[in-house]
Amino acid sequence: MLNRTYPGQACSIARALEVVGERWTLLILRDTYRGTRRFDDLQASLGVTRGVLASRLSRLVEEGLLERRPYQANPARFEYIPTAKGRELWPVLMHLLLWGDRYYPAPNGPPQVAEHTGCGGRLTPQLTCDQCGRQLGPGDVTLRPPAKQARSRRAAQLL
Repeated sequence: MLNRTYPGQACSIARALEVVGERWTLLILRDTYRGTRRFDDLQASLGVTRGVLASRLSRLVEEGLLERRPYQANPARFEYIPTAKGRELWPVLMHLLLWGDRYYPAPNGPPQVAEHTGCGGRLTPQLTCDQCGRQLGPGDVTLRPPAKQARSRRAAQLL
């Protein structure tokens, strides 16, 4: 991990990486944008150990990227909701997704497609909808398997 002090180095990228530069952090944020917000659900989705997940969630709450909200009193259970500060990272993750699809594609194409929930259009690099032209944000986009993969999964289930 980088030092938290930067003598002689004025670099906002280095300081930002102290918060989001660990792999699990971005994946946790990705899942919370998609609506997976409870500890056990996050753990199941990510396959991360409980200790690592608890540590990363605590750090994200401490840094103000996630808010910890109770959803059950006895026993106490919490969900993790992206704050305004956390939602501001959504464009970064979407650009990373598009960049990964372009330069590190899966053999059968992208594993998921960013689709405008309103009209079904695709997310563009400008974070607009390719069909209606609307500027999109975290609440406007659904990540889905590509249509051909969804069809082949349904066909395999029928066999």
